[in-house]
Amino acid sequence: MSTTKESSVKEISLIQALIPVIALVSLLAINVYIFQDDALGGTNQFILLIGGTIAMGVGVYNRVSYEQILIQITNNVKDTSSAIFILLLVGALSGTWLISGIIPSMIYYGLQILHPTIYLPACVIITSIIAVATGSSWTTSATVGIALVGIGTALGMPIGIVGGAVISGAYFGDKLSPLSDTTNLAPAMVGTDLFTHIKYMSLTTIPTYIVTLLVFIVFGVIYSSEAMVNTQETLDAISNTFLITPWLFLVPITVIVLIVKRVPPIAALLAGTLLGAIFALIFQPEIVLTISGGDTYSFYNAYKGIMLALTTDIHIISPIESLNGLFEAGGMASMLNTVWLILCAMYFGGAMEAIGALQKISMSLLKIADGIFGLFASTVASCLAINVMTSDQYLSIVVPGKMFTQAYKEKNLAPENLSRTLEDSGTVTSVLIPWNTCGAYHSGVLGIPTLTYLPYAVFNYLSPFVTLLFAAFNYKIRRITTKN
Repeated sequence: MSTTKESSVKEISLIQALIPVIALVSLLAINVYIFQDDALGGTNQFILLIGGTIAMGVGVYNRVSYEQILIQITNNVKDTSSAIFILLLVGALSGTWLISGIIPSMIYYGLQILHPTIYLPACVIITSIIAVATGSSWTTSATVGIALVGIGTALGMPIGIVGGAVISGAYFGDKLSPLSDTTNLAPAMVGTDLFTHIKYMSLTTIPTYIVTLLVFIVFGVIYSSEAMVNTQETLDAISNTFLITPWLFLVPITVIVLIVKRVPPIAALLAGTLLGAIFALIFQPEIVLTISGGDTYSFYNAYKGIMLALTTDIHIISPIESLNGLFEAGGMASMLNTVWLILCAMYFGGAMEAIGALQKISMSLLKIADGIFGLFASTVASCLAINVMTSDQYLSIVVPGKMFTQAYKEKNLAPENLSRTLEDSGTVTSVLIPWNTCGAYHSGVLGIPTLTYLPYAVFNYLSPFVTLLFAAFNYKIRRITTKN
């Protein structure tokens, strides 16, 4: 009975596979044009639901059962559950790290060290080091990324450029770290080993990184003249509002060490959140009392102040009005728009996967591949398309990895060519798409809309072009060697 039902399913055509994509992109373009940065407040989420429903309609037309599509959507949502909990914990962490003085201390010392001229390239380098150490661009944004955005805001740097510098460095480190999940996934999908993959990937990644650094050095020179050079007033305002001490750095150092030791991110972030709360009670009791709205420092008011910081919007007033924006945190509630976006994106991606649209588009790209450059270009296009359609960077590695492995072998290309291309075009571009889990996460954590930092995420959009440039000139393209 089930065999008959499966055989009745019609194969989806390329035009049918593209219908939901065209509809989604068109509606999102209209939506972003009308709502601009406010589009992530809910309207983009609804557009994703419309796109997913159109995909379901195409599937039902081709006799794919509604139950089958729903199962795939449910599985996609289940796969993002860890990311959702991480997002909520990052929101809670930002609250306790603010009221404990951790983030203000980072900004305070950072302003003393980072002159406006070197600030932007320093952002790239600092986030690169943290991401290599932790293997996670997400952890990097949630820790030093937040502080660097605060420093940049205090210096008067354009927020989009600051976000681009943080994202560029974080993804460079994530790509080359042996601790990174995507860096382990890519070689596993194509049949090569981790360190061969990293070594071969560095051939395209390091030149891209050097160009990125040079670009941000130029940006630093251009914008340093507009930035606030005299920071003493800001430093005084921070120290008058919070107790600033190097002891507070024990908390972020602990979180980074836990991540490096391969402690699960949820456990590491929870530990950082709770430590932040404890340090708030020790170092900033007046701040906690102010948040609680109470008159006397008691268990009741201490508990209330901490819980409000963990879950809701909090505002700490500083002597300088321009700093008040730095001393705000949204707790877990601030991440709900991002969670909402991820759930709706998984609805669209799950429907597209269930109806066979992803496979059809990838196979069509493979058919038009002509020669070695065409194969590389098809791989890049496939990774980008799947990042847009499924909102998941892992699928942008897994699906093309499965689809193109045999084609690379037939061209006598070593598997590390494919694994490198998957990372150069799948991993790094996920953060440039507002409804992708990565784009939604970094935008939510850093407080910078995706489309605001996108033009300045130089490393991320340059990487696919560099890998295609290598392919076009047939440079460092490794062949399969036969051992006698």
